[in-house]
Amino acid sequence: MKKLFLTSSFSDVVNIFTDFQENLKGKSVTFIPTASIVEEVNFYVNSAKENLKEIDLIVDELEVSTATKEDIESKLRKNNFIYISGGNTFFLLQELKRSGADKIIIEEINKGKLYIGESAGAMITSKNIEYAKDMDNIKEATKLGNFEAFNLVDFYVVPHYTNFPFIESVEKIIEIYSSKLNLKPISNDEVILVNGDEIRVLSKV
Repeated sequence: MKKLFLTSSFSDVVNIFTDFQENLKGKSVTFIPTASIVEEVNFYVNSAKENLKEIDLIVDELEVSTATKEDIESKLRKNNFIYISGGNTFFLLQELKRSGADKIIIEEINKGKLYIGESAGAMITSKNIEYAKDMDNIKEATKLGNFEAFNLVDFYVVPHYTNFPFIESVEKIIEIYSSKLNLKPISNDEVILVNGDEIRVLSKV
């Protein structure tokens, strides 16, 4: 049964996460910051890692663009959860595909492992990420052959809805794609919870 926690900003919804997933103490999470390494602004990576440690999780970092195939498979298989941080969605997908991490992650999710996706990490759960072109720079992923993504959900997460500095880019995505795709815009205070066939959108109180 698929279990997904999809967010724009993990730091803003930690309390929702601890309600969604109980018994966290001593559990381990494979933390993938890859999307952020081509971005100038990446404060959210350290914030999320600190948040995870504060709720008693063991953070095992995996930078897939430089890791060996052995490390990638070992960490993704052995740890309890998988976390993919925000950043450039196209670069992220390129590196996940290039390294083979994408197939392992999808396998693990389909076996029931909890997946936490923040921003770009949430967008790649859709069938195709072409819609992200108005939010992220596609030139960071010159070796990405196509936009086919994880195809784990039948909707398309649009993160940072109404949040600076993404207000205009999000509005443009909605304007262009709302009639073509099943978009799910979420603000930094909201999260999409997928638990098997059940899909809920919750907001921070």
